[in-house]
Amino acid sequence: MLSFPSKARVGRVMPKEVFYKRLTLNSELKERFVLDVKRIVMEYKLTPDTLNIEKGGDVAEILVLSIDLKKQEMDSRIVSAIASQNAHKLLFLLKYENQGQLALYYSKLYMTGRMPLDDLYLEANGFKMEDIWNGFVDQIALQKETTPTDGSLPIAERLKRQDVILKLQKDIEKLERLSRSEKQPKKRFELFTQLQSLKRKLAEEKGE
Repeated sequence: MLSFPSKARVGRVMPKEVFYKRLTLNSELKERFVLDVKRIVMEYKLTPDTLNIEKGGDVAEILVLSIDLKKQEMDSRIVSAIASQNAHKLLFLLKYENQGQLALYYSKLYMTGRMPLDDLYLEANGFKMEDIWNGFVDQIALQKETTPTDGSLPIAERLKRQDVILKLQKDIEKLERLSRSEKQPKKRFELFTQLQSLKRKLAEEKGE
């Protein structure tokens, strides 16, 4: 389960009716909000004071919101709407029974896989709030098996490279399926050539 310093603890229930009325949502998403969300709680307010770190930088604070769900699957557009229409950096804990997952918005929504609540873990490392936020993005958004080996790249660039890598992997899997089912030798050779080209690009993007 997530755990931050006690003085960062808020534990304030945020009435969901008041909450979603402040958002710009279409009628469908308002309905999903009511049907999917049971309760929203501001669990923590992470600031330089509550974390005993330096002030300064573009990130002033990070709010940790837990969302209790009425069912296991929720419309992820709800979380995207909350995050994209809020000036604060938001970290989400989505809970259903004894399962949970973490989410945050960084140009788009990123979510971890679902796991037991007791297994959820997130490190708040850094000397400034911006470092801590980027660390959260790293832990939630970046998939270690697809992350470029050059860890010195800025987080935004690493995410872009990850998107390219994931697309290349998807295209390679598609071509491999087509190649296995293709009967014509000429066409199979064309697919093989395309596959080799994509695999070279993939290796380059991964820095191999």
